[in-house]
Parts: sequence; structure tokens; C-alpha cells
Amino acid sequence: MGRNDFVFGQFGENFTVDGLPDDEVCIGDRYRIGSALFEVTQPRVTCYRVGIRMNEPRMAALLVAHKKPGFYFRVLEEGEVEAGDEIVKVADGPERMTVSEIDALLYLSDHSRELLERSLRIPALSAGWQHSFQSLLEQVTTGNAGGNAGLTQNSGFLPAWAGFRPLKVTRIERESTSVLSLVLVSADERSLAAALPGQFVVLRLRPDPHAPPVLRNYSLSGPPDASTYRVSVKLEEHGIGSAYIHQRVRVGDVLEVSAPRGTFTFHPQNQQSLVLLSAGVGATPVLSMLHALAREASPREIWWLYGARNQSEHPFAREASALLEKLPNGHRHIYYSRPGAQDRPGLDFDAPGHLSVPVLQEIGVPCEADFYLCGPPRFLQEFTASLTNWGVAADHLHSENFGPGTPLNPGVIKTSLRTPHLPAGVEGTGPMISFARSGLTVPWDSSFQSLLELAEACDVPVRWSCRTGVCHNCESSLISGRVSYQPEPLEPPADGNVLLCCSRPQDEIVVDL
Repeated sequence: MGRNDFVFGQFGENFTVDGLPDDEVCIGDRYRIGSALFEVTQPRVTCYRVGIRMNEPRMAALLVAHKKPGFYFRVLEEGEVEAGDEIVKVADGPERMTVSEIDALLYLSDHSRELLERSLRIPALSAGWQHSFQSLLEQVTTGNAGGNAGLTQNSGFLPAWAGFRPLKVTRIERESTSVLSLVLVSADERSLAAALPGQFVVLRLRPDPHAPPVLRNYSLSGPPDASTYRVSVKLEEHGIGSAYIHQRVRVGDVLEVSAPRGTFTFHPQNQQSLVLLSAGVGATPVLSMLHALAREASPREIWWLYGARNQSEHPFAREASALLEKLPNGHRHIYYSRPGAQDRPGLDFDAPGHLSVPVLQEIGVPCEADFYLCGPPRFLQEFTASLTNWGVAADHLHSENFGPGTPLNPGVIKTSLRTPHLPAGVEGTGPMISFARSGLTVPWDSSFQSLLELAEACDVPVRWSCRTGVCHNCESSLISGRVSYQPEPLEPPADGNVLLCCSRPQDEIVVDL
């Protein structure tokens, strides 16, 4: 790097050593230092802080690109170590895969099936890296194109089109006192694409032609179909988008709609029990899953668990019951928190009260099932925690939340979350940037170095770690628009996605944040 100001500990390491280069040390190698015994477990995961220490913002990317990440030891036997102790190798790791090879296999673009399979035969490799390589192996095996499934769940599902297409409203159906459905078809000669069950679309609505458009995410609630899409919308208090749909949209209107997106979808090849658990209008994505399962008359054990206030606020009641009748191993349990005088126990609902883990245990829901949850944020948060405490494995828990996501800001002091807002200072003059989940549209200001910096200035919840295009924590769906990268990421995101940390807009942008 042309610098002579380095000192021991320059990279924030615990041990500064002479020797042990990353292209010779292998995962699983064991070393004795002093009276302690160590095992090499994984490459060091570099984040933005090493760039601060080095006064070089690109440092995290440079360490990976030059295949010199460093590595972590697992302590097998505690003991005392001190400067000057000899480092003695006492055992070779299986497969003889070096730290450099393992690091490149995850972060760079060559994800060899042979190397992935070898890496998964190394017991010493940490659980997190094993999970990442298992996800990459599945991606390579199934042929899902684009992105890095080992780094983010946002990879693997290519949107059928970029931006928005005109779709025509052919039917409007009342589902409950507060929920109605729009049935949409193509407004031009181009056919639609069948969505995966559980996916969503973004609607670009224009309640005020003189103001920026309103962007709203809505799950597809009907059967996966290439000819029609159905979205179901709850009328929210002070909801600009939902009020526009409920009060002003009519049959024959043309709306701007994105391609189906999202990874909240089940895997048909799995055969374990499936629990579709929802509350309120959260039934929409899991209802689409129920349609897909009923169409195949799936032999899997399917549990349809739903909570509502009462029958008048229970959408899709008859539809779900009819679908469950097509499943040989289907179960239905409906709970009303405030049943009305006309609500019939055993017909309209099964029991009063709220869904909870004790209720699931009482009715015989298996803990080893795959759980798909959708509902209000508090419902999701509390139920996910309760299911985890019950013993449900993390990889069997899947949820969908259409509010702003959970931020990941490593090393930043926790502060109270603020409602997304315009950035401070003079308004920018660049293209409009829309954060769809946050309901915010702002003009780009070239003083920001990246879309990530703009999102942070607006208090839009974001996830990041490296800030140089390595870790893909900031990878998000790019609904429409084009970006340029500086620096170029080590591996590009999946088609239809964007890395916020190193991207700048080339024109108007809509991002799923």
C-alpha cells in the first residue's frame, strides 16, 4: 500500500504473528501456542471498522480481493500465551482448503460445486459459514441465476420485468368489512408471469397528480397464475394508499404494477408438516400458498391457523375452507378475539381468544414443522420469539413484514427509531429516490456518496456492515431505475437488486426499503 506507518495490531487482531499466511493455513488446522490449543475455524469477517483503522474506506474489499482476510481460532484447550511463544502445528485440517480459498469461495464469483461440497466436509468450519455454503450449493444445484445466496436471502428469484407495467382492474371483491381485493390483468398485449406463492407486487398509485406517487407493497392473495393477479388491501386509518384503492379505484382503471418479488415462499420439494399462521390481512401471502397446495392436492400435513376479531373482519373464510377440503391432511383452527353475538363456534370459528404457542401445543401442531407467519409487526415479533423458545429451528421459521425492515448497523450506538423523513439541509436537485416500504420520496443530492448514505440521512432502516460491496447485507430489491457503482462490488447483486453501500442513481429509483 506504499505506507510505512503500520504497528502491531494495525488490523485490530488479537494475535500478531510471524508466518501463517492465509494461502497456506487451512480450515481445521490445529496449533499449540504456549499451553493453549487452537483450531482454525473460518476467515476473518471484515467490516467497515478496519477501514477506519487503516484510514482506507476500501479496506474490507481490498482484504477480500487480495485474498488476505486473516482468520479466527477456536480455543480447544485453555492456557496461557505470551509474545515470543512458538506456534506449533499439531494437526492438519481435512480437505486441506486454505483460508484464502474458503474466503474467495464465499465472497468472489467462482462458486464451484466441487469446492462447496468439500467445504461442507470440514467439521471445524463455523456453523455460519457452513450455512452460507449450503445455501450456495442449493443455488448452484437448482440453477437459480444471479446474486449470492450465501450472503443474502434477496438472491435467487429473477423478476419477470423491470419497473412498472400497466395492469387493468377487472373485478373488485369485498372480502370483509375492511378488506377488498382487486383482480388485475395485463393492459397491453404482453402476458403476465406466474408468481411464486407468497410473493408480492408494488403498486405505484397517484392520489394527487401534483405530488410524488405513493408506493405500496401488497401480497398476491390468489392462486399462482400467469393471466391474473389478485391483491387484497385493508383500509387503514389515515392510509393514503389504502384509502385511494377503497374509495377511488374502479373496474376498468389502469394501475402501475411491478413484477412479483420476494423470497417468502415455500419449497414444494419439502415434505415436512407446513404451518400457515396469520392474523388480519396477513392471511394474503399464506392464502396464495394454500391455493398452490390445494391445486396439487398436497399430501403434506397442512395447518391453517388464523386469528381475527370476529366474523365481519374475517376475510377469505369460505375460500380457505374450500381449499382445505382439497387437502387430505389439512387442519383448520380459527380464533376470534372478540366474537360477535352472531358468530357460531365450530362453524365460523373454533375458539375465542388469541393464537399462541400453548394453543398450538394443545391442538397438536408439531414443533418440527415449517412455519410461515404473516401479520402485524407485534404479532410477528412476539410469535417468532415464542416459537423459538418452544424449540422451533431458526431455518424452519419464515415471516413476511411489509413495514420497514429491521436495521443492522454494527458498532453504532443504539438510538430510538425515527419515522423516515426528508434529509436535513437544502433539497437536492437530482432524480427522485423512492423508498417504497417507508413511503418516502426525496430528490437525490450529489453530496451523498451512496444510496446508503441518503437512506441513513432519512432514517430509513437499512442493513450494512462492510460499506464497500463485499458482505451484501445492504442488498435490496431495485423495483425500478438504474444505478452505477463506485467502487465496483466484488460480486454483483442478483438481477433486479441493488447494493446500497456503493451505488449512486443514474435516473429515478424505487427501492424496496
